[in-house]
Amino acid sequence: MNPSNRITKMLVTSAPGATLLVRLVVGAVFLSEGLQKFIFPAALGAGRFAKIGIPWPGFTAPFDGIFEIGCGLLILLGLATRLATVPLIIDMLVAIATTKLPMLFKSGFWAMAHEARTDWSMLLGATFLLIVGGGSWSIDARLTRKSGTRRD
Repeated sequence: MNPSNRITKMLVTSAPGATLLVRLVVGAVFLSEGLQKFIFPAALGAGRFAKIGIPWPGFTAPFDGIFEIGCGLLILLGLATRLATVPLIIDMLVAIATTKLPMLFKSGFWAMAHEARTDWSMLLGATFLLIVGGGSWSIDARLTRKSGTRRD
């Protein structure tokens, strides 16, 4: 299979237009969180990363913020939706491992469950988009319709 066929297959989606709703929430939350890492670096960027023990916070927080902004925008547009979800799924797994698991052991299940609701929602929303793609109201669908590719 040539590379352009692999790319086209990654873009193809048969998900309904309502998938746009999941894209809007997932994309907007990640875009917002990425921007806030730069707007409030002490509280949500490098300062937060240092507080929770993530190595090289001066590098990793802006790096993470750039991915959240870029991938959030791609998801909002429905462009390379599946590809854009992969770094965000990794991001959420790291967030849960570094912030929510310690909270579980320190404060118990219900405190962790309350604080983790957005993390789990974003993880599951991004995973849903990885599986189904951007939906019929996405740039991905528009590009594959023009090329005549169908999802089987």
